[in-house]
Amino acid sequence: MDNFIPVNEPIFIGNEKKYLNECIDTGWISSAGRFITDFEELMSKRCERNYGVAVSSGTAALEIAVKCLGIKEGDEVIMPALTIISCSNSVIKAGGTPVLVDCDERTFNMTLETIKEKVTDKTKAIMIVHIYGLPVDMDPILEFAKERGIKIIEDAAEMHGQTYKGSPCGTFGDVSIFSFYANKHVSTGEGGMLLTNDKEIAEKAQSLRDHCFMKGRRFLHDDIGGNFRMTNLQAAVGLAQLECLDTYIEKKREMGRLYSSILSDSDKFDIPIVETEYAKNVYWVYAITLKNEFYKSSDDIVSKLRDSAIGTRPFFWPLHKQPIYQEMGLFKNESYPVSEKLSQLGFYLPSGLALTPEQIERSANSLIEAVKS
Repeated sequence: MDNFIPVNEPIFIGNEKKYLNECIDTGWISSAGRFITDFEELMSKRCERNYGVAVSSGTAALEIAVKCLGIKEGDEVIMPALTIISCSNSVIKAGGTPVLVDCDERTFNMTLETIKEKVTDKTKAIMIVHIYGLPVDMDPILEFAKERGIKIIEDAAEMHGQTYKGSPCGTFGDVSIFSFYANKHVSTGEGGMLLTNDKEIAEKAQSLRDHCFMKGRRFLHDDIGGNFRMTNLQAAVGLAQLECLDTYIEKKREMGRLYSSILSDSDKFDIPIVETEYAKNVYWVYAITLKNEFYKSSDDIVSKLRDSAIGTRPFFWPLHKQPIYQEMGLFKNESYPVSEKLSQLGFYLPSGLALTPEQIERSANSLIEAVKS
């Protein structure tokens, strides 16, 4: 459809072309070049970290983070049930066991109360995943983890530019990760980064992303790594995007305000929380949750929006309901009612940075019409 509004469309308003041309002109197009270092340094600085390690995806960053913390068979890692499967896969691939918790219905995030219920003497780490635009309430979890010697992996893939009590998301884990997929505030098309203050972790991550070559002798390897490298071309785009991040956050919040001004009066669905006591929403996506007194699932509304040429995406499907995990015998007889409800009733409207006010108005009004019938 010519008038279709996609769920995401990125924008390029900075130095992307200039930096890419430099890569081409100089021949530095692969996994070495100044833009990789510059991107790592600027991202680390923004997140108040000592080290940044650019990699090929957010998934790669998670897998490297898990390995850097020494997660192995018999170790448990607590994480939300409502998140993308790469979180649990990273632990399973390392031989560990993902342990799931339910989430808060309005922020979509895990809480200390749910975490406490799942801690055992096998708990090695907590994987904190900030969902959709608001961060997890960090302080209680960090204090709890510190008291028990539990490591923190912070998945800030959706939190570019977000803060918790004034500190940048990406600051809080023993290891923190970002994704730079095309729908993120800062995009390299595909890509990710691991951030830490620990020099040993940073050096281990650098080794793991490039086949674990031994120092001083190529083609001798001291561990099982992989090709998880980011290219200089990707980093050039990422650096240009990162330079514009403050503008992007301002634009995202304005998009959220416009959506909410049109949708706030409906009694058929909930719109995103504007702010909590510790953070303002950055609206990575504009998330809608239908009210279960009116609907059993979002399928009908999503179908009507599609007929109106409005793109949507469903919420994450809970990890314990994933067919592959059921086939593997994982999470047997486990139930996470809030996550299950949100996955049935939740979806998000077009949310990309290229979205215009006119497209927002059309998307919002189409939703209002869709819930009338």
